Amino acid sequence: MFATCLGLMLALAAPEAPPVAAAVTVHLAGDSTMAPKLDVKRPESGWGEYLQAQFRPGTVVVDNRARNGRSTRTFIELGEWQALLEVLAPGDVVLIQFAHNDQSENKPDRYTPLPDYVANLERFLREVRAREATPMLLTPVARRNFDATGRLVPSHGGYPQRVRELAAREQVALVDMERLSSDVVTAAGVEGSKALFLWQAPGQHPNYPQGIEDDTHFSPEGARRMAAAFADELRRQSLPLADRLP
Repeated sequence: MFATCLGLMLALAAPEAPPVAAAVTVHLAGDSTMAPKLDVKRPESGWGEYLQAQFRPGTVVVDNRARNGRSTRTFIELGEWQALLEVLAPGDVVLIQFAHNDQSENKPDRYTPLPDYVANLERFLREVRAREATPMLLTPVARRNFDATGRLVPSHGGYPQRVRELAAREQVALVDMERLSSDVVTAAGVEGSKALFLWQAPGQHPNYPQGIEDDTHFSPEGARRMAAAFADELRRQSLPLADRLP
């Protein structure tokens, strides 16, 4: 009898456990720097593949819809934006990162002039909000583009600044991945940064028997570092999802 009463008293005195928040679905809309990869492309990696691991288990579900070669225009034209909207639910989060292909004037199949690029981003924001979900804008990640003096040179023209301006105008959360990734690449240095990108010597990997020197797409380590930089920025700004980080 005493043990039963004691157990009841302890149960009543114990503080209630905090409620477990339901997992939030995070949809990724973007290009190859963020996208999941086919086995024939490995070790090429998109930083979105490493995003899930940044959060506490069970708190976030990442739906990575980024695709190689996509600009804002082709993401719409190929039906990928509409497909994302069809599964979007209230309370979800959408990360939007484009520009690598939008600014490729030499590739007319994907090039999107600046005014159209901004209009497409505005459409994305409007349609996400209409579904009571939360959009977040991201500037494009940096390329490994050093000049002769060892300075990392921006390579996306006016596109990143338009994203910053749009985020301020629309009061949308902004993660400046161009700045964050530039810091990571610069800190690694001209030679050390090769390990962050898809650099393979001849014979090093069966997918690239002749080798490859790709200064746009990430290695697994580079992708992991970019995902970690994104998570750190969520925490620094106390942005949506920051409360789900470890």
